[in-house]
Amino acid sequence: MKTFEVPTREKVNENNQAIFDKLKSNLGFVPNLYATFAHNETALGDYLNLSGRKTTLSGKEKEVVNLVVSQVNNCQYCLSAHTAIGKMNGFTDEQILEIRTGSVSFDSKLNALAQFVKNATENRSKPDEKYVEALFETGYNEANLVDIIMLIGDKFITNLIYGSTKIPIDFPIAPELEQVNI
Repeated sequence: MKTFEVPTREKVNENNQAIFDKLKSNLGFVPNLYATFAHNETALGDYLNLSGRKTTLSGKEKEVVNLVVSQVNNCQYCLSAHTAIGKMNGFTDEQILEIRTGSVSFDSKLNALAQFVKNATENRSKPDEKYVEALFETGYNEANLVDIIMLIGDKFITNLIYGSTKIPIDFPIAPELEQVNI
């Protein structure tokens, strides 16, 4: 398999250098996945605009989507990154592992979200109606549904970037579900 180089600041165009500088200022580093987008002149900025768009979802809801999609797609990079971000959003290690299964016992609304996301991701854009209905029954609305779908697409992009490049993971490695008791 081809080895993909993670571009450094010096190897990207001026526009991407400015984005690298901003990421380093905000995050303390440029995650390898983001840097990989910079192989293209505009993809990093385009992706950051998508992922940073205004949304009706809370930080916790976004992390439920990110974790479930990444688990279904078996993306170790995104699982590792979103385990760290999930903790920053107040989830415990145990809750994160449970969320990754697509079932959430500690919150009925997040459970409906996790089940919908898992079903939609596994069925490749054709969720079972019962999961759509469960979202609305627990308080989600049409705007939320659009934001959930946008975020599923966002996560598919990063899962596919990692799956295609196998760049080094620069977050603490998330445990495999088989290695833990849930």
